[in-house]
Amino acid sequence: MKVVIQRVRHASVTIGDTLKSSIGPGLLILLGISTTDTHEDVDWLVRKVANLRIFDDKEGIMNQSLVEIGGDTLVVSQFTLMASTKKGNRPSYIHAAGHDIAIPLYDLFCQQLSAETDRPVKTGQFGADMQVELINDGPVTICIDTQNKE
Repeated sequence: MKVVIQRVRHASVTIGDTLKSSIGPGLLILLGISTTDTHEDVDWLVRKVANLRIFDDKEGIMNQSLVEIGGDTLVVSQFTLMASTKKGNRPSYIHAAGHDIAIPLYDLFCQQLSAETDRPVKTGQFGADMQVELINDGPVTICIDTQNKE
């Protein structure tokens, strides 16, 4: 699994002309799922995201987590995070999981993150053409890959 985590003041997903989800201060998470991802990847990533200390404390130092600030979360499926650009100029998505693998893991990630943060997780719509709007706070953007746990 790969995620791009953005600390936001506001984020929303629109599909067509309809607002699907909107959040206030918290995290916008773009989630890519590969053919080799498992429940163990979900478990590890949920704990990491929920407890990542990227929010300012009273002294203005990034020392608080999403859990500690009670922030909102919006998770958007993003198969293009699995792009391979090794050959040529057209990305290959051969490593992106198909719906049969990706949807259950996406749903599990959202459910577990909601339980870990004790707050509802807002979502986009899996497989839809979505317009994502955000105000990045900082900006703070973190990338995490469960295949490269640093």
